[in-house]
Order: sequence, then structure tokens, then C-alpha cells
Amino acid sequence: MTLIKSISGIRGTIGGKVGENLTPIDAVKFASAYGSWLKTETGKKHPTVVVGRDARISGEMIQQLVMNGLVGLGIHVVDLGLSTTPTVEVAVPMEKADGGIILTASHNPKQWNALKLLDNKGEFLNAENGKKILDIAENDDYNFAEVDDLGSITTNNTYINKHIEEVLNLPLVNSEIVKNAGFKVVVDAVNSTGGIAVPALLKKMGVEVVELYCEPTGHFPHNPEPLKEHLTDLSELVVKEKADFGLTVDPDVDRLAFMSEDGEMFGEEYTLVACADYVLGKTPGNTVSNLSSSRALKDITEKHEGTYEASAVGEVNVVAKMKANNAVIGGEGNGGIIYPELHYGRDSLVGIALFLTHLAEKQCSVSELRNSYPSYFMSKNKVQLTPDLDVDAILKGFRKKHESEEVSTIDGVKVDFSDCWVHLRKSNTEPIIRIYTEALSQEKADQLAKDTIYTLKEIAGI
Repeated sequence: MTLIKSISGIRGTIGGKVGENLTPIDAVKFASAYGSWLKTETGKKHPTVVVGRDARISGEMIQQLVMNGLVGLGIHVVDLGLSTTPTVEVAVPMEKADGGIILTASHNPKQWNALKLLDNKGEFLNAENGKKILDIAENDDYNFAEVDDLGSITTNNTYINKHIEEVLNLPLVNSEIVKNAGFKVVVDAVNSTGGIAVPALLKKMGVEVVELYCEPTGHFPHNPEPLKEHLTDLSELVVKEKADFGLTVDPDVDRLAFMSEDGEMFGEEYTLVACADYVLGKTPGNTVSNLSSSRALKDITEKHEGTYEASAVGEVNVVAKMKANNAVIGGEGNGGIIYPELHYGRDSLVGIALFLTHLAEKQCSVSELRNSYPSYFMSKNKVQLTPDLDVDAILKGFRKKHESEEVSTIDGVKVDFSDCWVHLRKSNTEPIIRIYTEALSQEKADQLAKDTIYTLKEIAGI
């Protein structure tokens, strides 16, 4: 069982001992630290915070604890109930709120939950403010409100629909052309809140929807990370239904993956590539993704005469570089689309709407669209960490071993070879080293990963 505290929030497994897991006491403590920071930051006696959650089994319990901790500080809460991460991000500025909290552990299994923290723009907090909150929690530095100054809770369950309307109103989203295309799509929402939001969006765009695991019960029918090995049911149903394609989202709906009409993965990395191809064709400009994302985005950006930049891993880092480089679209290779025209946050609903419009304009199959893009293959692996390993020394040794190549150390170690690359980094959410490789064939990507793991063990002496 685990509790991970980072500048982006607190994440852990439910149950167990205080300080070692995400217990009720830890949830209240961390929410109170955030609320205390927010009161200092705003100078307001009664700031407003938007709170929403995915459909995890523990979600309602954690949300009640978090909201009432904030009320105890004198903070007014707007309760969105079952929601999505991008919906909460959109709701914060629409409510003119001072911040937001999303209760979700993203792609982690059902025993996990987390508090993700937002500023008044609906964007993730930067490192400096995240550290301030950690310090408050570490020192139990709270000042709760007296009885006449308690906050309040207002319920508002309209924001998924408002979010959908904001997506449909985007200039590059064309519902009419999508409706005329007569698409049939299978949706796997892993029994979380994507089951509420995604079918509703698709139906408003005139798409025939086949629902798979769209009941928001929180009982995930398979590993919720949207990877090929977890999506056999979706693959079979796409073929059986003769659907135009399938799609899946993670529990909080900020990661999006497509499946071609033949039941084969479109490629999670290519979600951003396809959406960027469409956006850049209409609004030329620059793009950003993180160091662990496919080279294909760079290729597509340069085809449209734009400039591509890579950031450190993490949404807040991608957003910062997007703002600095005036990127018209960006995101992460895990299927996260960030489209600033709506907001600076990964948003599967935006990705779906842009992809559908692109496909309708192209008048081709999803497999044909995929084949039109540069073909790279990735391998994503991890090495479990143990307390006795000096991870920084291992990464330093790996960097030194490849010092004749192009090496980046802005986030872990990335080595760019002429026709492939490998990126190593410590995870912010799990006690592991993540190993990403990309090459011109799956076999070469897998072999590069195996060679890398062997080299790391050699350096570590294990």
C-alpha cells in the first residue's frame, strides 16, 4: 500500500495506516493544506473551490471528506459530483472560482485515489505552489474557521453538458459534417464518468454509439490504462458491430485512444498526431509534447511548416512550454490532447470532436488515416525500485555510457540515436523507473528496451 506526495497532488491506496496510505485523515489533511494555501494566496475569507470526481468506489467518501474539510476553513464549494478532469478544469473559470480539486487516480487501478489541484484558471499548480501546500501539510499549519464563518456546499450537476456545448462551439468542430458521415462508434469507458460524457457528446454530433462498460459504477472491468493488452473486448466488439472505429478513455477522461475498424489499435501516441494534423491544417502554428512522446508529432508539425518543442514530462510542463511557444495544439503521447482554444488541459472530449471532424473531412477509414502518418513503434516498460537503489547514480551512469549521442537531461535521461530513442525517468506517481523507447519497428523498440534494462542492471550491479 502506498501514499505518494508530490507537487501535483497526493495519490495513494485506500485503507491502511495514516501517512502510509490515502486514509480519510490524509484526505482531510491535504485538502486543508490546499485550502489554507488558497486563502493566503487569494487574501479572501471565503474563496470558492470546484470539486468533482471520477466514478471510483472510494470517490464519494473522499469527496465528502475533502469538501467538508474545505467548508471547515470557510471555503465555499461547488460540488460537481460525478465529473471528468477536463470538465472540472473548464468549470473553474466558468464559475469564477479560485481553484479546483479533482478526485481521481487517472489510470491507476480501483484501490487508488488522488487529489489533483487546480488554480483559478483551471490549470494544474506549478512546482512552487505545490511545494507550499506540501509544507503546510507537513507542519499541520491550518487555521480553521469559527462557526459563523464556515463555508457552504452548492451542488451543480450541469457542467458535463456545459463542457460538451463548449466543445461543440469550437470553430474547428463541425458537427454537421460528422452527422452526414454516419459514423458508428464503440465506446469503452471502463465503467467511469466517460460513460456519461462521451456517449452524450457523440450523440450530439450525430454518431451512432455502441456502449461498452459505460455504467459509472467504479468497478473497472479491466485494467483502466488504455493500452492494447487491456482492450480485447473493445477490439472484438468493433469488428462484430462493423463499427467505423472504437475509442476508449481512462477513468477521468483525460486520456484518449482510438481503435481502427479492423480491431487494431490506432496507437495512443497517434491520438495527438491525428488531431494536430487536423488543427495545423486549419490554423498553422507550433506544437509541444513531452520527451516521452513520438517523433511523429515533430514530423507532422514540420510538414505544416510549424515548429515542434519537447517539454519535461507532466501536464504542467507541457502547458508552460505551449504558452512560451504559442503552440496551437499540444499534449502528451499517452493520448492527452491539449487544445488552448478551449482550455490548457488534457481533454478527451476535445480530442474526440476534432478527430471526428478530421475523419469526416478526409472521407477515409481510420486504418487508412493511420497509414498516412509516419510509422514509429514504441515500447513502454518499467523497472521496480527498491529502497537500496541509488536511482540518480544509475541514471547518471546511463547518461555517461551514451555521452557520444544526443542526450537531454531536462527530465531524467533521454538519448536520441539517429533512428530511435530511449527515455528514462523516475515516475512521479509510482516507485518505478519508466523506460520509453521508439524505433522504426516494434521489434527494434522492444530490443532497445531490453538492452536498456540490461544496461541499467549492469550499472546498478544487480
